[in-house]
Amino acid sequence: MALNHKSDFRKSCLKKLKFSNDLSKYYKNKIILLKLEKVVKELKAKEVLLYVPMKNLEVDVSQLIKKLRKKNINIYVPYMEGDSFKAIKYRLPLVKKKFGIYEPNNSFVRPAKLDLAVVPIVGVDGLYKRIGFGKGMYDRFFYRLNYSPTIVFTQLSLCKSDEILSNQYDIQANLLITS
Repeated sequence: MALNHKSDFRKSCLKKLKFSNDLSKYYKNKIILLKLEKVVKELKAKEVLLYVPMKNLEVDVSQLIKKLRKKNINIYVPYMEGDSFKAIKYRLPLVKKKFGIYEPNNSFVRPAKLDLAVVPIVGVDGLYKRIGFGKGMYDRFFYRLNYSPTIVFTQLSLCKSDEILSNQYDIQANLLITS
């Protein structure tokens, strides 16, 4: 696998997302959030890793975070640390950090064990492995866990390559939700 193939694929997926119209993104987002809520309910998940979405590039899970918190489901989000992140309890205020990503302030409240992890993707390859933004943080995070939560990939519009672009350490999901 040549690195430039993966990089070129990532760029083409991001370009596709940037040029989608806002109304289309709005409806796609609504559909995906309903599907995610159904998965949380079916799994009876109480410890959920979500993410603070990057505007216009990822499924906006903000409303889902609010809804799940009202149902007493513990929501955790990534807090970048070194070459990966730790899952910390979601709380306000959010602060703009590295790579323009918003995060809560650092916390020592961590999940004992995640039931469900919702992971944004840029695309998937022929093995349905995650093609992300290229930093490898999610891959390192899951590699370092001593268990496997249910992993769900989310994407506004499917961007898939038939080629195998991933490495052995790239994560694979139990479920892919797109519109």
